[in-house]
Parts: sequence; structure tokens; C-alpha cells
Amino acid sequence: MCFTVAAWLLLLQNGEHGDDWRYGYMDSEKNSESPENIADVASLKRVLGLIDANFFSDEKLLELVKGAKKFNIPTIRANRKLVASVNGGLNDPSCLVFVPDWGIDKAQNPSKKFRCSSLSGIQRPQGDDDIAFMSVLELGELIRTKQITSQELTQIFMQRLKRDNPVLDAVVTYTEELANQQAKEADGLLAQGVYLGPLHGIPYGLKDIISVPHYKTTWGSKTYKDQVLDMEAWVYKRLKSAGAVLVAKLASGSLAYDDVWFGGRTRNPWNIKEFTTGSSSGPAACTSAGMVPFSIGSETVGSMTLPAARCGVTALRPTFGCVGRTGVMSLSESLDKLGPVSRTAADCAIILDAIRGKDPDDLSSRDIAFEDPFLVDITKLTVGYVDDAEQEVVHVLAMKGVNMVPFKLKYEVDSVGIASFTMDVDTLAHFDEWQRSGKDDDFESQDQWPPELRRARIFPAVDYVQAQRARGKLIREVRESFAVDAFIGDATNWERVCIGNLVGMPVIVVPSGFPKVSDPPCNDCCRRATITTGIYAPPHHDHIALALAMAYQSATDHHKQRPPIDDLGPNDLIQKRPRVSITKSLSVLLSLSFSCSLAAVIRRSDDAFARTEDPKSAWIRSEPGTDSPSHRIRSCLISINNIRSC
Repeated sequence: MCFTVAAWLLLLQNGEHGDDWRYGYMDSEKNSESPENIADVASLKRVLGLIDANFFSDEKLLELVKGAKKFNIPTIRANRKLVASVNGGLNDPSCLVFVPDWGIDKAQNPSKKFRCSSLSGIQRPQGDDDIAFMSVLELGELIRTKQITSQELTQIFMQRLKRDNPVLDAVVTYTEELANQQAKEADGLLAQGVYLGPLHGIPYGLKDIISVPHYKTTWGSKTYKDQVLDMEAWVYKRLKSAGAVLVAKLASGSLAYDDVWFGGRTRNPWNIKEFTTGSSSGPAACTSAGMVPFSIGSETVGSMTLPAARCGVTALRPTFGCVGRTGVMSLSESLDKLGPVSRTAADCAIILDAIRGKDPDDLSSRDIAFEDPFLVDITKLTVGYVDDAEQEVVHVLAMKGVNMVPFKLKYEVDSVGIASFTMDVDTLAHFDEWQRSGKDDDFESQDQWPPELRRARIFPAVDYVQAQRARGKLIREVRESFAVDAFIGDATNWERVCIGNLVGMPVIVVPSGFPKVSDPPCNDCCRRATITTGIYAPPHHDHIALALAMAYQSATDHHKQRPPIDDLGPNDLIQKRPRVSITKSLSVLLSLSFSCSLAAVIRRSDDAFARTEDPKSAWIRSEPGTDSPSHRIRSCLISINNIRSC
């Protein structure tokens, strides 16, 4: 998994003397002063200086070289051949398993389902937009009471995905054929009197590092953009058994790093001049924009909490190990987690209930005995708030009867360094062949994984183990200072992100405000910034974080707000994108006939537009005056492209 001096020497030798690892081998008959041995010692000293280990005498270094060539390199090559020839970490997981167990007594009946009361009096809205922004529980009630079919609902969200994706760059693959089939099956079961629960017939999306047979699983990378994996991810199996309908594979940052992928860079629906941050970019953006009712994201260190906060949605990073990861691209087996992204905390609870449990092929997964979040008496809880906590959240929970107290998490260990060290080394173990074959030269952002994983090549194995020991010390420090049932703080605080992931603690991100952007282009601009809060609980206590988030959302309406993706304001430099009816077939025919001509006119009438590679998206990047001739033509072209997207 980690760098060894022998491996580095092998690289040096391969560069100078071909692939014969026996070159320079020092046997008992070779003079220790030979040029080969002197060169070996000099090279080794330089390498050891990079890892703070240059303390051996020349005699010991020669002995080290001999042993490394004779024993280490053959073993390294044999292991690499056995388990590292395929990238992504889908097979041959490490037998070293991280368990975030604080020695807490576990409840009985770990597989007992949550008791979520069905909603009453839910009526189908007249408009599709109102339907699109209903919660999963509300949509489930519409389906259960047969006010809408799963097939109708699937078409509503499929149309929104196709309409809004040209703006957000958030969808990789539309699973339309599969969605229609699953929706038809859901309706058929309901007609027979079989209701599978609150996710029955509900459309959703998966981050595109999660495998679904017959569809591409691209990992967000152009290197793997045509990859089809013949396996069903465990989380997909769970959702399928709950009756949910997969409508799309959603954008992941390339190899789960940030928000840049081979198809573009995913935008924030609340402010589309801004990007989502974090690799669960597609799930966060699509859920925020009402393109799916919920989605599944992943987090190693911040990949889900950061885009959820940026896009103003509710998302749960659950206790490490409670959701199986078979069939999911792996970065770090002791850090990777899957979780729900949705509109409400109650939705997160029912989705978690559907996907949690022991995955027989994931050694880290467990049947965790969560208590029912719908039955938690929050008036018996003591909840801390740290310095950067949103005071509105503190006041609302206090009014709900929660004992709110000032709090500070005490620890001394540098969590940021350990998180980076652990993630980079583990990731390189899963993408060893990718780096060795030079595929990192094709990576979408050359300032991201490529330099990080090159540094990881020279992390000593012994220091990786030391980092895990320091991680253990951090866990003990956090456990000893966690004197409350939960605490509230900024979900985007980077040090807290690192601590939470290293310790394995759950956090739920909830929106708590949408103020105007700090630098609006006009007074009536509808773009918004997002304010969110993180509610943190100890491992195995996800139910407490969920219960507190549900209590907060029962008294506020931030989670019900809709991003201004279709209504940015009449004077915003980013033009308002007009709504069009997908039933206007004549307009579609006209659009196909005239779009090329319009684009040509625009290129002649506006130099700024002419410099844009893609006329369809030029309205995002080019901001000419509203009185220019090309402004009116461009408005027409926008309408045309919206029709064609649908």
C-alpha cells in the first residue's frame, strides 16, 4: 500500500538500466567500493532525505539495498500482480477494517425498521413544479393514495433532468429505459395491493461511482467514460428492493475529486455562476434544483457535506460502516461512506432506513442498532453549540425544549494532515496501475489527484502506520471530550470535516438561510448564497442528529425554498431562461431548421459570443449589453436549446 525504499530504487534502476532489477546486486564477492554500490548509496541517501529517514551509515545502506533487491522487490511485484492490476478498488479489499466503536452499548433488534407515520391530507398540486419540490414522504403519499403513478412522476423528473442539465452539467447518463421499466413495475405492484413503503415508485439518482449493470459507470473521468461494470452495487440493490426508480447517474468529480468531471464542471442552482465544490456535485445540484426527489452521494473527506452545503440541501453523512459499498469505486476503505441527499431530514431518515445494513461483501459494513429517529424525545437531550454555530438553529432547538449549552471539542492531534495522508495513500493503492501507466497525465485537473498521488508514492509504510496510531489517539480525544448528546457547528469547517471523517461520526447538513449574494450584479438579482448548519452526533447515534434536524425543520421553512434557476431576475447579467412546453412540436421543428442560422448571426453580431466554443452555453459566460442586437437573437437561441434539451 505505501512507499518502500526498495520500490523507489527500482524506479531509479529501471530508468537507468532497463527492467533488470538484478543490476547492481551486491553479492559477497562484489567490492563494496564498486561504482554500482557507490551510486546506489548516493541515490538512496537522496530518497531517504525526502522521507526524513537519512540516518543510516553507508554500510547499513548497502545492506539495505541488498535486502531490498533480493526480498522486497519480488514481494512488491507479486502483490501488485495479484491485486493492483485493476483500478478502482472494486475487488480484493484490505483485511484491515476500521470500526468507529466508542464502546457504547448497542440496542436490541438492529434490523428493526423506523416507524415513520404516514402523512395525511396530502393533495396533488396542479403544477409539475410544485410536485417536483415535494418531499419524498409527500410524494410517497401521493403514490400510495393513487393520486399519481410512478410512471407519471418519473416522466416529470426525467423532463426536468433533461431541461436543466445543460445549465448545471450535473447528469452523466439518463437511465430512461430502466426507469420506465421500474416505474411500470412499481405501478403494477400497487395495482395488486402490494406497497413496498415510502420509497415505492419514487425516482432518484446515483452518484456515478456507483455501479449499475448495462449503464456506464464513468467515475467522472474521461479515462473511464465508456466503462460499463457488470455488477449491481449493494446500495442500488437496496433501493431497488424498496421500489425506488433510478432515473439518472449523476455527476461525480473525476475519480471523486472536487466538482470537475469529463463533461464539465457542475454548477450551484442557487447561484449558477458558482460551482458546487466536492465530488458529490451531481447529487447535490440535482436534488437542489428539483431534478430528483433524492439522490445517493459519497464522502471520503468532505465530498458530500461540502456540495450539500453549497447547494442548500439536506444531506446525511452516516456513521462509517452502516451502508455497504460493494460495487462503488473506492478511495479509502477506512473513510469512504455513502449517504442520502434530499429535501428534508425526515427523507434522509427513511432513505437511510432503506439502505443501511450488513453488506456481505464489504468487510467494514455492519448491522448498526440505530434507535428510531421518529421516536426520540429531544427534550431529554443536551446539545452543544460551538463558536461558529448558526444562532437561529440554537434558538429554535431551545424553544423546542432542547437543553442548549456552549461547547468546544477538545483535541490536540492534527486531523487535516492525517486525513490527507490516509486518503492519498489509500487512493494510490486503488489506482496504482493508473499512475504507473501514465493515465494521470489525462486527468481533468492537473493540480488535483496527479501531484497528490505522486507525493503519496514516497510516503513510508511505517509512517502510514504511525498516522493510523495518531488517528486512534484523535478518536480517544474526541470521545473523551464529547460530553453532550450532539453538537451544532459549521458543516464546512475543514478541520471539523477531517475530524468527523477520521472518527467516523455522523453529521446531517441542513439549510438555515438564503441571503442575497454579496456582490449582486443588480438590485433585483434573485441569486442567493446558502447558509447551512451541521448537526454532529457520536458514531451509532445518527438517530439523534436526524431527530434534531427534523425538529428544526418542523419550525422553519428554509428546506422548502426553491433555487432561482428559472427566475434570476429581469436585470441579472445571466439571462432569465424562459420556460417552454415540450409539446410544441412545431417549435421543435423550427428550432432544428433555424438554430444553425441563428448561431451564425450571433457570431457576426457579437464578438464575445463568437469567442465561445459552445453557443448553447454562451449565455452563462458572455454578458453583452441587453440593448445589443445579438441579445435578442441569443434569447431566441436559448429557447430553442431548452426545447431540444427536453
